[in-house]
Amino acid sequence: MPFPSDTKPDTVVFDLIDAEVQRQCTGLQLIASENFTSPAVMRAVGSALTNKYAEGYPGKRYYGGNLIVDEIEALAIERVKQLFGADHANVQPHSGANANMCAYQAILQPGDTVLGLSLDHGGHLTHGSPVNVSGKLYHFVAYQVTPGDERIDMDQVRDLALQHRPKLIVAGTTSYPRRIDPAAFKAIADEVGALFLFDAAHIAGLIAGGEHPNPVPYADIVTFTTHKTLRGPRGGCILSTAALATAIDKAVFPGWQGGPLEHVIAGKAVAFREALQPEFKDYAAQIVKNASALAEALVPRASAWSAVAPTST
Repeated sequence: MPFPSDTKPDTVVFDLIDAEVQRQCTGLQLIASENFTSPAVMRAVGSALTNKYAEGYPGKRYYGGNLIVDEIEALAIERVKQLFGADHANVQPHSGANANMCAYQAILQPGDTVLGLSLDHGGHLTHGSPVNVSGKLYHFVAYQVTPGDERIDMDQVRDLALQHRPKLIVAGTTSYPRRIDPAAFKAIADEVGALFLFDAAHIAGLIAGGEHPNPVPYADIVTFTTHKTLRGPRGGCILSTAALATAIDKAVFPGWQGGPLEHVIAGKAVAFREALQPEFKDYAAQIVKNASALAEALVPRASAWSAVAPTST
């Protein structure tokens, strides 16, 4: 018996998909979470792997028929470990938010104190926003950027760490056009006996391309999304030290998620291979050049605008 769409194609949905392709190809896209994947990544994500359910991990599944997806997931793990120089990797998180929450569950208890960047200073919802589950489960203390040059105030980070003695310090941002020094955060974490998590969601591709310092040698855990500067499919990933590997894996499954999206994991494997190629460094360097050129062009306009903008009363 043929599938219904074989005899009566869903032209409404596929016409809309075609229209979306046209929109993406004819407009300027400046949203961080909307990078363009390669045709190979899209082919993997749209493959027959979407039919496979695979609770568990390679070699330790709860269902049969996982011989092939085990190879694919193991390949994704090995490639991302090579890409970032990590001891351990979990490629199953469905998103960056999931990756962060899984990491928290692996090392924290409800009510533990965590230091993270304030949302309105460039942080993320999962860095302790009160409207997010991270802010409800854990006691987050927020650090901020300086009023003048809007850089992370490392003196404030250290002062807050000494005052509150957090179990975990979180670095990483969603809106911050500066490099972040992982060594400085690591030094503070060591001083107060805290674990250190670096959320590299927005800069993972810049790290892989050598345009941003790699936090992996310094952080106990590094989380990131695969669909921003890394140019992969929509999803998340967790890197960790070997000592935290078991806790991380248990937090992802069965802690936060059920069956992994093996078609997306295949797309991640393809993207990790692409990022391992020499030309990816050129791509990452061009991102920085383009962003710098845009900033230089906008600064005079911003200054002119501020000079004529009405002041609030």
